[in-house]
Amino acid sequence: MELFETKKADWVPLARQSAPQTLDEFTGQEHLVGPGCPLRLALESEQPFNAIFFGPPGCGKTSFARLLAQKKGMDCVEISCATSGLPKIKEAIGGAELKLKTTGRTTLLVLDEIHHLNRTQQDILLPYMESGVIAMVGMTTENPFFYIHKAILSRALVYEFRSLDDQALGIVLDRSLSAIAKKGRPLPLGDDARRFLLRFAAGDGRKLLNALEFLSGVAKQTLASAWSAKDVERLLGRQQILYDKKEDAHYDAASAFIKSMRGTDPDAAIYWLARMLEGGEDPRFIARRIVIAASEDVGNADPMALVVAQSAFNAIEMLGLPEGAIPLAHAAIYVACAPKSNACYLALKAAQEEVKKNKQEVPIHLKDSNLDAELGHGEGYLYAHDYPEHFVTQKYMEKFVQFYKPTTIGSEATMKERLEKFWKRSY
Repeated sequence: MELFETKKADWVPLARQSAPQTLDEFTGQEHLVGPGCPLRLALESEQPFNAIFFGPPGCGKTSFARLLAQKKGMDCVEISCATSGLPKIKEAIGGAELKLKTTGRTTLLVLDEIHHLNRTQQDILLPYMESGVIAMVGMTTENPFFYIHKAILSRALVYEFRSLDDQALGIVLDRSLSAIAKKGRPLPLGDDARRFLLRFAAGDGRKLLNALEFLSGVAKQTLASAWSAKDVERLLGRQQILYDKKEDAHYDAASAFIKSMRGTDPDAAIYWLARMLEGGEDPRFIARRIVIAASEDVGNADPMALVVAQSAFNAIEMLGLPEGAIPLAHAAIYVACAPKSNACYLALKAAQEEVKKNKQEVPIHLKDSNLDAELGHGEGYLYAHDYPEHFVTQKYMEKFVQFYKPTTIGSEATMKERLEKFWKRSY
């Protein structure tokens, strides 16, 4: 055999060995696959369907899609939208059209990381979904209501997959250890090592399987009767911060970040920013939180806060990570250090409540004169720019209700003085 010649390997990744072959072997997602639950019912029906599966990595989205194809007797074509573009998708659709013509069977097109497709690329799927050439399952770790085109969502059922809890991970662990032992290389795991692996996986079944596969490879080189948690940690290297983007830790860290900016604590804000980034949070999610805080918690006390926050959002879109983390830090610290006012937020809430209770008519002099001038619409309107300081007293609501109550903080103090001067009333 030549030095670089390779023979066909009989090695099969542990993730493939442990993949469920029946619904009863599928682990986790009881809210979807338990008795009487939606995906179990969908799987047991004969009708193909389109779906979006969203949730964190390693929670069973791909495994369930494969079960779906197997159960319904469909050919399954899997494409990663992160690495393959439209040519690959069009090729798969062409094959599906031929399959439908020759066999009458619909092809299941499984699109992993579908959020990488832009709106135009997603639209290409629509006619083939509608005609039955393909049944499409799109999978994403992002919020589909932000990243998936509404036309796709209207033709697909959306299901949220959740991180695997310790019970589900324990089942995956035991099943995988049995598969490894059958190969003649059992893992010498102590109880504390098992507990460490569950923490290490942090709800990600694939991460657990990859760790076990690595450990099984080095097990042959050790004579230890039982590995401790420290042994496993040393072998696996640095453990990622436990931070689940879909569950409580995600919202807790985001909440701490927002409240730190609101509380004018730049050090705490930058810590929680770093914590979220280290945990793999989408930087756009973080940028949106900064934009919200700039308006809700700073507002007109420093109008530049919103400009800085929006600029940071644009920067992360342009730069990505890791460089994009710098403008995020810049904006978070600016918002944290800025003078604070929630007057705009409170004004909006008060106005929304008023609208629910009282629907005022538009004063006739404010109505569009281009539409119904003969009815007197627009008559008597005073054009503010024709008057000193570009202000003139006139009625803008049939019944005045004060919603905006500016503070005396930062730039808002100047606005308050100006309003009181013009309207001759206290703000």
